[in-house]
Amino acid sequence: MEQILVTHLQNKSSLVLKLKNLSLSLSRLAMAAVAVNGAKLGTASQAYLESRAVSDTKVLISDLCRQFYNLGWVSGTGGSITIKVHDDSVPKPQQLVIMSPSGVQKERMLPEDMYVLSPNGSILSTPSPKPYPHKPPKCSDCGPLFMKAYEMRNAGAVIHSHGIESCLVTMINPLAKEFRITHMEMIKGIQGHGYYDELVVPIIENTAYEYELTESLAKAIEAYPKTTAVLVRNHGIYIWGDSWISAKTQAECYHYLFDAAIKLNQLGLDPSTPIHGPIQNVKGVLGSGIHRNISVNAGTAASDNKSDPSQRCIVLDIEGTTTPISFVTDVLFPYARNNVGRHLSATYDTAETQDDIKLLRSQVQDDLEKGVVGSVPIPLDDVGKEGVIAALVANVESMIKADRKITALKQLQGHIWRTGYEKKELEGVVFEDVPEALKKWHDSGIKVYIYSSGSRLAQRLIFGNSNYGDLREYLSGFFDTTVGNKRESSSYAEIVQSVGVDKPSQVLFVTDVFQEAVAAKEAGLEVIVSIRPGNGPLPENHGFKTVNSFSEI
Repeated sequence: MEQILVTHLQNKSSLVLKLKNLSLSLSRLAMAAVAVNGAKLGTASQAYLESRAVSDTKVLISDLCRQFYNLGWVSGTGGSITIKVHDDSVPKPQQLVIMSPSGVQKERMLPEDMYVLSPNGSILSTPSPKPYPHKPPKCSDCGPLFMKAYEMRNAGAVIHSHGIESCLVTMINPLAKEFRITHMEMIKGIQGHGYYDELVVPIIENTAYEYELTESLAKAIEAYPKTTAVLVRNHGIYIWGDSWISAKTQAECYHYLFDAAIKLNQLGLDPSTPIHGPIQNVKGVLGSGIHRNISVNAGTAASDNKSDPSQRCIVLDIEGTTTPISFVTDVLFPYARNNVGRHLSATYDTAETQDDIKLLRSQVQDDLEKGVVGSVPIPLDDVGKEGVIAALVANVESMIKADRKITALKQLQGHIWRTGYEKKELEGVVFEDVPEALKKWHDSGIKVYIYSSGSRLAQRLIFGNSNYGDLREYLSGFFDTTVGNKRESSSYAEIVQSVGVDKPSQVLFVTDVFQEAVAAKEAGLEVIVSIRPGNGPLPENHGFKTVNSFSEI
């Protein structure tokens, strides 16, 4: 009996030890899950939630909200801000999110009032209720919109402002779908923009409840891949950046530019033109690109101005129109093809290149599903940088060879060419009649835009680094395939809505491609076909006016 009892106790002790080991293993697995993705947070992650990085971010949001209150951005409990908890050991998509609460006095917030969210937006930590007259804590109504910026743009911080400038600028033209301004120093504070660039900010319509804006904001982010902000009519603006410093800097610049546009408009001046001259007619064009009835009164020059129905915008193609086809086929394309591997290797870990890779992955996946010749699968990042780059290079070379007009390729090419121009390995080429014509049109008050299948960056690089110097001061803006395919009439209808004219026939489109000319004509634009050395033949009896030089226009 004694031996049986001893054996039983030994077995029981062994079982207890196994259970302890199992418990320890499960605990370690839980801790590992926390370390891997930061989203499966339980009791084992309490130390993580109470870390210095989290507490510092809460303090930062409190400080910023007080500053934003003094700027008029978050008065009346409106507006909000959210920041990701920066940690070098945690990839940005997996970092925790700190978010200010909704319906509270933003200038009186304390660090303990903040919400802590997982990377997918689920609430991990809620602030404690405060006594009357404080309302029960509630996470920001902007939460779903903030998460879209994190998800779609890999943002590090998002600011929602109710600043009066961001509200009024959407009310100047109630039908405008965009805000536009150019040639202002503060544009340089907006990511990816320079002094000569035209800043374009999409405008979405307001709704009764903030969360109902989520879908339209997501569509705007997708439709404007370079924007870092979305305006909400009669409401405010959402602004994001790679970090809180980037978001704050851009927010200050956006509000400055909105205020400048409002004041220019009050003076009868056009913020969307390079010279900011008088609005040209009684139905003037404003920075947002849609006209309204106004009374121009900005001094003698403006008050004496008469409506001129013949004034129009000119939209120019590049390849075969302003620039020899050979420059694109014999210089730009080979440069991009020969340097794609080097560029990807040198910039692989940057946010810009990661965004390029994301677009290429999506395009290649679509190509594979459609059986596009030359498409090869792009492996996941865990196979190593070299394997990913090799697959990217193979796909890009195939796309260039097929001369595909797709955003993913054009965006990457633009970044490669930018390096070439910076290193003086490339120089843009335009025909000799182009600079004089651009200046003439500009001086006469005609807005000139570029519409090319190349990215907006690639377009700016050609005209900013041309064989006749920087020509961007004569250009009012750039359109690429994000507005649509150049052989579809809807693309030209979209451009007409953006450039601010009374009717499509007030826009002249110049191109060397017959199919583009047909599409533009179907949209109601006036069309001229450019005849240049090296251009392809036109069909007989094509029916379009042709020119051999811009001096004929």
